[in-house]
Amino acid sequence: MKKIAMIFPGQGSQTVGMGKSFYEESEIAREMIDSASKHTGIDFKALLFEENETINETAYTQPAILLVSLVAYRLFQEAMPTEARLFLGHSLGEFSAVSASGALNYLDAVSLVHKRGSLMQEACENINAGMMVLVGLTDDVVESLCQDAQKAGKKVWPANYNQDGQLVVAGLQEDLQSLQSTFKEAGAKRALLLNMSVASHCPLLESAQAPLRAEMQKVLSDDFAAPVISNVTAAPYNSKAQALELLSDQLVKPVKYKQSILAVAADLDMAIEFGNGKVLSGLNRRIAKELPTLNISDMDSLNKAIETLS
Repeated sequence: MKKIAMIFPGQGSQTVGMGKSFYEESEIAREMIDSASKHTGIDFKALLFEENETINETAYTQPAILLVSLVAYRLFQEAMPTEARLFLGHSLGEFSAVSASGALNYLDAVSLVHKRGSLMQEACENINAGMMVLVGLTDDVVESLCQDAQKAGKKVWPANYNQDGQLVVAGLQEDLQSLQSTFKEAGAKRALLLNMSVASHCPLLESAQAPLRAEMQKVLSDDFAAPVISNVTAAPYNSKAQALELLSDQLVKPVKYKQSILAVAADLDMAIEFGNGKVLSGLNRRIAKELPTLNISDMDSLNKAIETLS
């Protein structure tokens, strides 16, 4: 039996139209999306399939991405029941991973990440928070530059370790902008502010931790079918108590996606990415070339993946 990691993307993978072929061609997908709309009061058909700007607002981006990911995972499992060696997600995707593992009902997961997104937006209201992607610098150089900036009173931190030479930093936009030339002088090929109004995975989100933990306490369980790899530690966990701690910490600590893939790749035969786009598939090719990664983002890619695995 193949040793497979089930992996899930995070914020930034959203596009209008995602999940539409699932909805049009699968009764299960229609039921899941319509039920999520009733459960949350969010019109997911409009949010996912009609041109709108709301899909780029954090409180709505997160449930939209998670829902499409879990629809893709459910349809795959219905067509080809497959045991996971482990579950792994990037940022928001860790919540999709926990739900896919069985420890969080998908409707509760949709509500939970809607709340998470709202709490993140509230924490960053009136502080002009943002994020910046850096290309071409090593991790230690970025960490050192951020530490120097903090000593000078600036609020900027490493936030996402995506791959060698690509790291996202978070903080106040004015502080990030003030460091653009510093990053470029250090050798960055690119230092680009992202179109985001929150600063994920840094201490600016401390106020969101306690209320998120309270929401998670209500809905998480110990029913993990396989371990989830923590973004915070790059190590596995499989209990509610661990999830409460690690998913709370994830708000204010960097996502160690690169480290997570490197830690598990040798023990896997392949990974399958569930959700819109191929962000994680692309990262995996650059992090661990020996780990083949399939992507399931629509009915065509679902059918191709099933054919490949059959």
